[in-house]
Amino acid sequence: MSIGQNVMIQGVFSTVQNASVGTGTTTKRTTQKMFWYVTELADKTVEVQPLNENDVPSGMKTIVTVEVFLNNYEPEPEHYLEVVLPRMKELDLTVARGELHRDRSEHYSAEYEFSSAIEIDEHNVRANFGLGLTYLARGETDRASDIFKRLVVLDSTFEPQHKHLFNEFGISLRKNGMLGQALDYYHKAEKMSKPDENLCLNIARAYFEKGKVQECLEYVQKSLQINPRHEEAGRFLKYMEDIGCGEDDVIMVEDAAAPTAPVKAKVKSATKEKKKSDVVVDMKFNF
Repeated sequence: MSIGQNVMIQGVFSTVQNASVGTGTTTKRTTQKMFWYVTELADKTVEVQPLNENDVPSGMKTIVTVEVFLNNYEPEPEHYLEVVLPRMKELDLTVARGELHRDRSEHYSAEYEFSSAIEIDEHNVRANFGLGLTYLARGETDRASDIFKRLVVLDSTFEPQHKHLFNEFGISLRKNGMLGQALDYYHKAEKMSKPDENLCLNIARAYFEKGKVQECLEYVQKSLQINPRHEEAGRFLKYMEDIGCGEDDVIMVEDAAAPTAPVKAKVKSATKEKKKSDVVVDMKFNF
């Protein structure tokens, strides 16, 4: 941890907040000390994140100017070196063990490690992704749905360093039939990132399997608007036209039990056929 003229600021710092409790003659002055994990960014601003009760960085990150930071935060080098750094290393090792077990399809050992990591930091994105993917691999969609609800509200889920886990989790949601969750997940990413042709195509595929032709075509076309030479999107659009679902034939299929229609029958049949043949492969999305 350091502060210097030409050295980036990083480490643990503290702030102190004074408050009054009670009224009149019973008024007492209290002091609250908070610890923060701090990283200076390239644009001369500072990112601060609170430490949780387990002394690891967790929760919402806030950006402040260097001037505000230097006037309000005090360095805590001993707390960083003796407490926080060892806990951060322990957390990283626990997550890494879980990922190794998951790679080996040792799902119950992976669950143990990821759950242990989440006990240290419930907002740890790698641990939550790992646990969710472990549940999906075992077909435990109810438990995976609980993890999904946690991930979709964490902005850090959609940071570039997690893109490989993001892609894998979205694909696994769809393959486990969790189409509503997959779409919620992809649409959150759509709001938080730049336009991406692969993301649009994955949304289109989920809509297709949900039987929503109009939305499917809309996102296939969005993919092609972003990249007119996108081979998979072009193949998907042709496939839709081949089964009678072109731009002029965009009914919405809400319920498989609803009254049948020629296009609906084609979509229903094509959806089953497509799941077998994988006409359109899952695409990797870049943030």
